[in-house]
Amino acid sequence: MYPILTKSLITCPIVKKGEYNYFVHPITDGVPDIHPDLLREIAVGMIRLMNLENVKYIVTAEAMGIPIGTVLSLMTDIPLNIIRKRKYGLPGECDVCQVTGYSKGEMYINGINPGDRIVLIDDVISTGGTMNGIITALQLIGAEIVDIGFVIKKGSPDLILPYSYLVSIEVTDSVRIVDQTT
Repeated sequence: MYPILTKSLITCPIVKKGEYNYFVHPITDGVPDIHPDLLREIAVGMIRLMNLENVKYIVTAEAMGIPIGTVLSLMTDIPLNIIRKRKYGLPGECDVCQVTGYSKGEMYINGINPGDRIVLIDDVISTGGTMNGIITALQLIGAEIVDIGFVIKKGSPDLILPYSYLVSIEVTDSVRIVDQTT
């Protein structure tokens, strides 16, 4: 289904961090570089996968959702809204508590208002911690989350809303494709 993405995943390097096998990939890390054909294939797949009808914003978290969100925005003419790791103190700014399996931090939402129809996208979901914090904050704002999509699903994330993904992977000493959406 996604030959460029699949090949890039099964050939990407694995770095051992303690007991954790970390896959290093252009879409999740920007390393070594992000090829336009890979971004194009991903964007086309995400457009087919997601409900974008009457959506006001494509929303993603800093940092690796930005390349994907930019291409989606260019292809759909839907503006991109980036949840940032920096506090700006703008009126209506909303704090997000981000907790993952390996980190904790704050993120900040600006420019989303009650009733805004949005889609959430990101590069990878593994635990669901970051996205659950974002979903909770957006629900408190009163935004309507129309759809949630990821390029890569790793493991068995625990997300509080339904989502879709392009490919599901398992990481050991290599990356194995578990399944793909059609």
